[in-house]
Amino acid sequence: MAQTTEPKLISGNANMPLAKAIARRMSLHRGVNVGLVDARVERFNDGEIFVEVYENVRGEDMFIIQPTSNPANDNLMELLVMADALRRSSAARVTAVLPYFGYARQDRRTKARTPITAKMVANMMVGSGIERILTMDLHAAQIQGFFDIPVDNLYASPVFALDIQNEFKGRMDELMVISPDVGGVARARELAKRINSPLAIVDKRREKPGEIAEMTVIGDVTDKVCLIVDDICDTAGTLCKAAEVLMENGAKEVHSYISHGVMSGPAVERVSNSVMKSLVITDSIAPTPAVKQATNIRIVPTAPIFAQAILNIWNGTSVSSLFDADTLEPIYDGMYKPG
Repeated sequence: MAQTTEPKLISGNANMPLAKAIARRMSLHRGVNVGLVDARVERFNDGEIFVEVYENVRGEDMFIIQPTSNPANDNLMELLVMADALRRSSAARVTAVLPYFGYARQDRRTKARTPITAKMVANMMVGSGIERILTMDLHAAQIQGFFDIPVDNLYASPVFALDIQNEFKGRMDELMVISPDVGGVARARELAKRINSPLAIVDKRREKPGEIAEMTVIGDVTDKVCLIVDDICDTAGTLCKAAEVLMENGAKEVHSYISHGVMSGPAVERVSNSVMKSLVITDSIAPTPAVKQATNIRIVPTAPIFAQAILNIWNGTSVSSLFDADTLEPIYDGMYKPG
């Protein structure tokens, strides 16, 4: 494939601030202006999505920045229509940059007569002309296998590790990483290794979906500063309940590090009124005004890591190099200075 002078970015309406931030970061890295391709992504009166690309993209390496977050169906359809428009405009390659991959929680059949929607969405993306996926913290790692195209899955844990080393400087020996359920142990263990902290688990049992019957802490959290680690915070019910149980079991403080702040329904109110001292999320999903105004919610940027990953894909160099703190620290421009 003939390489063009610069990678080209295009964005839907799901998270335009993040798309612009990625473009700015890439401009800094490249020393030339990398802007978003001029296009319109609109809706007809009946809600149908229409896309028109105003610039020539023939032979270009195109990157569509579009998390499939709420409203998931609209944002997913925008992505598919943009991919089709680019493919029909003779783009050399179309890469979907999905900071948040919607429908990832439906990755297996949990009972009879239910769908595996994550696989169906993967098929739709490939069918629309997408040739590569770049995402962050998939809910289940096996979703990469649902695609017959390359999938690069970035991790928030290296960025979180830098943030923790900055925020808890001088208190690192007090920290304990907590997995809010047995299924998230691998993710929590990864962060615990990075910051050299012990690990505990909150085991939860549900009577029915959305309702937690019982929570048990596996491990001694007495006098520890607990860091709950998970990939998604939706209504924050489980998160806030886990924080309460940890405090009841003798924890000194509870903080949470969550990759994707879905924050639907009563989530912000619950977090604001909870015993958690802070909730740290990324900007993979565009934060609502309520999230921005919450005093105990903090947002860490993903634009630096996504900008570098896009450049690595365009250059044909390693994306997995971004899993190392030594690589990430200079990318984050000294924002975090581990002590």
